Order: sequence, then C-alpha cells, then structure tokens
Amino acid sequence: MLQQADFRACLDAVHAIASAGAGVDDFARAGAANLKRLVSAELTTLSICALDDGRRRVVADIPGAISRRDIAAFDRHFDAHPLVRDHGRNPAAMGIDHAMAVPIHVDREELVSFVFNRRGRDFDDRERDLLELIRPHLGDLYRITRAVDDARAAWGVPSARCALERLTGREREVLRWLAGGKTDRDIADILGISPRTVNKHLQRIYEKLGVETRTAAVVRALELPRPN
Repeated sequence: MLQQADFRACLDAVHAIASAGAGVDDFARAGAANLKRLVSAELTTLSICALDDGRRRVVADIPGAISRRDIAAFDRHFDAHPLVRDHGRNPAAMGIDHAMAVPIHVDREELVSFVFNRRGRDFDDRERDLLELIRPHLGDLYRITRAVDDARAAWGVPSARCALERLTGREREVLRWLAGGKTDRDIADILGISPRTVNKHLQRIYEKLGVETRTAAVVRALELPRPN
C-alpha cells in the first residue's frame, strides 16, 4: 500500500516534469530523468511509436544510450512486439521480466510510453502502483506539450533543437557546465571569465532557448551533442 511519502514523491515528480519547459522534447527528457527517482532503473526512455508505419522516436535519460541501429531493429519487428500489441488493448502499466512499459497516451496515430529497464530484481507491486498513480498526469502533460509543439509549428516558432543551434561555442560550454551542476562562480573559474560574464551568457542562453529557469535550460542541455 502506498504511503503519504509516495504521494508526495509523485507530486514532486509531476511538478518537476511540468516545470522543465515547453514541448515534447523537454517533457521526454525531464520525465525520463525524474521518473527514475520514483522507480529505479538502469535506463528509462520515452518511446513514441507511430502506429501506421512502426516508426519510433526514443528519448533516453542517458544521451546516446540507445543507438540508431538498436532503434532500427525495434522498428523492423514493431508489429510483433508484445508490448505494442497489449498497449492498444489495455493501456496500463505492465511488466515483462525486467522491463516495464507505462503507456501514457494512445490514439489512432501513436502510442506513447515510458519504458523502464532494470537488471537484477524485477519490478514490484509498489512500483507499479506508483507509476499507475502518476500515469494519467503524465498523459495530460504529454498532450499539453504536444499541443505546444503543434502551435509552434503553426506559427513558425523555432523548435528546441533549432534554438540550441543558435548558441555560440562559449554559450554551449556554459550550458554544459551548468548541466553538470556547477555554480556561476564554478563556471567562471573553469572558463577563466568573471561570474558577471557567466551571468550575461546565461541570460542570452535563456533568451535563445525560450526558457526562464536554470532547470529548464539544463533539460535543453541534454540535447547538445557531446564534444569530440
């Protein structure tokens, strides 16, 4: 049975995901990062499957954790996958061995699920109950963020990825260190600039990314390619 602390943890997770930014990419990365605090897993992803042709977009809590080759292999066997078959008939959290898929949105066009992968012990009833409790709220947040993306496209507003491409090399450095948990003074020391200059970089970063908080900027930073 869930305790008061469990309900509080679910509320905190919903708040963190909702505060991360606008758009599906922000939702996906914030969701994968925050849900693993509720249910531990080696890899947590948001999987968006197009039901008409089996194409899938995957966002992981660890950038680069799933290769294009792995996604292509999944796409080839999309119709035979038991999770895909069962989701359409029974959209509820379900576990198979050490993977658990939590469908949050199903319509005629797409199936959207958070997927938890874990080694060692299997998922237990409490963890399933936690995800079932939060699942309707995740579905609502997904639909809202998708509507935001649709509105951006209709009005010609640049996507999050396009916004990242507008950052200068120094702004990308600042953003990466910010995502690494560094303070403004830490970043200043590392880059050999003043904290005031770091703050100016951050203000330009926020403006270019269309965000207002450090947390939202960090979520966007997860989309930056790793330096060679």
